[in-house]
Amino acid sequence: MEGRFFKVKTSQEVLAIIDGFHPLDEEFAAVEQGLGRVLSRDITAPEDLPAFSRSSVDGFAVRARDTFGATEAMPALCEIKGEVIMGEVPEGTLWAGTAWRIPTGGMLPEGADAVVMVEHSHLLDEKTVEITRPVSPLENVILPGDDFGKGSLVLGKGHRLRSQDLGVLAGLGILRVPVARRPRVAVISTGDEIVPIGKSPKPGQVRDINRITLSAFCINAGAEPFALGIFPDRFDAVAKAVRDGLEAADMVWISGGSSVGTRDLTLKVFETIPEFELLAHGISISPGKPTIIGKSRNKALVGLPGHVVSALVVAEIFMGRLLSRLSGESPVRTFLNQPIEAVLSRNVESAPGREDYIRVRLKEKQGIIYAEPIFAKSGLISSLVVSDGLIRIDVNCEGLYEGEKVPVLQFSTGLRTPWNGTPFIFER
Repeated sequence: MEGRFFKVKTSQEVLAIIDGFHPLDEEFAAVEQGLGRVLSRDITAPEDLPAFSRSSVDGFAVRARDTFGATEAMPALCEIKGEVIMGEVPEGTLWAGTAWRIPTGGMLPEGADAVVMVEHSHLLDEKTVEITRPVSPLENVILPGDDFGKGSLVLGKGHRLRSQDLGVLAGLGILRVPVARRPRVAVISTGDEIVPIGKSPKPGQVRDINRITLSAFCINAGAEPFALGIFPDRFDAVAKAVRDGLEAADMVWISGGSSVGTRDLTLKVFETIPEFELLAHGISISPGKPTIIGKSRNKALVGLPGHVVSALVVAEIFMGRLLSRLSGESPVRTFLNQPIEAVLSRNVESAPGREDYIRVRLKEKQGIIYAEPIFAKSGLISSLVVSDGLIRIDVNCEGLYEGEKVPVLQFSTGLRTPWNGTPFIFER
């Protein structure tokens, strides 16, 4: 049963509220453990990369002017005087009219200023090579600092580290990187009807789906979930869980109890927290309206809807962004998984004055991606399994029409940060 909501916000207002949260403290992570972490400051190159002139192809190191005018009919002839060995400094100097064998990545010998690709050469004998195409100075040559010059910006503050970024850092000899601490999220399930997932529910009871779903969502977003357990709809029990959560984590998520009614304890509990500020009591979206967002200092307190469908929609739209802000991720890089465009397969109605999020399944037909709306009763979790993402119907729109092109926000997939296999459910 729904009743009064005291501070209903639009989705844009909620996103603006979320953007007001500050990144967590800085710490240093070994580069091997940096995947998915967010840089807390700019990274500059401590040295030139590469540190020496090297070849970008397999072939022959030469003086470029010795190849000028070379053609298939009139090739330039060079005497083979040496060979570059990978990992070694070439001994000797390349003189006019000579060439050195060189592999990709090999260091250019002194006197060479270009490399002829092996495809543009022919061996006359073991000591002579024909060059059938001229090369210009520095052709097929990578100079010191071509990748990164000493002192140049490598990666900016707020960048979430990817595998290729770690490779660059390793190449520069950077062993530890400054990153924002991972957000720690205390996940609390409330409800007299909730039982652990390993138990068989009695009539009127349900397993704790939300705790598993939300904890996994946190891991996927680069956070560390700390699931406190299941608590009955009793003020003292929930209040203690919230206090414990705030002590151990950077934010608290309560699943259940946020619809205004006889069992609504979430807001009452939040109001007992020192320096608590109510930021939103209700969001004008469907599903997900009965959501509470507040804060105590820079720690967020969130009351999520009890239905897992609604809770996950709120998590996808808002909580991922909140975790991103606490991680210090740059706003322009928050949504790496940008919506994809699809063609709506059928009409979808909506009530004016409410922003609707409709679950859709993506299908491909003759090279065109279609979004097929999933219509299901609000409490059916099967709709989450068969859907690939969400489409948004604006608050001022009465619906969308078949054949319209719509952006689809795909559900989060894949880990943004490596998981070491430690169970993310901790009973207390």
